[in-house]
Amino acid sequence: MKKEVKNEEIVAELTADLQRTRADFENFRKQVEIQKENEKNAVKMATVYKFLPLLDDLERAFLSYEELKPLSKSLDKTLVELGLTRIDSSQGVEFNPDLHEAVMVEGEGEKEVVSETLRPGYYYEKEVIRPAMVKVKRTS
Repeated sequence: MKKEVKNEEIVAELTADLQRTRADFENFRKQVEIQKENEKNAVKMATVYKFLPLLDDLERAFLSYEELKPLSKSLDKTLVELGLTRIDSSQGVEFNPDLHEAVMVEGEGEKEVVSETLRPGYYYEKEVIRPAMVKVKRTS
């Protein structure tokens, strides 16, 4: 009888060990998946960030050459499909330090609004990848 009780205890202990090992492995597998996803996102973010200076050059070309306007619309559509959208920094928009980088402030007053965009800012997949560089005007 004692031998049967001891065998049952050993089986219960081994079963508990197996369940813990299974849970540990499942946690490890999930952690590896999270790390893979984080690395993938970091690489995508770095690639998009390196692409921004080229995008700035294209913006200047679109402003200089009227015949490039159709290409501008096509590029904007493609960028949205890729998850890259421009931060609103048009004249009169309320200044937001999370979205805008002020390089010059003019005027007196409490209310701060964007008076000019010097370099566009972008969201990448709803996260600010680069704030817009702007001039700010204070008004009352």
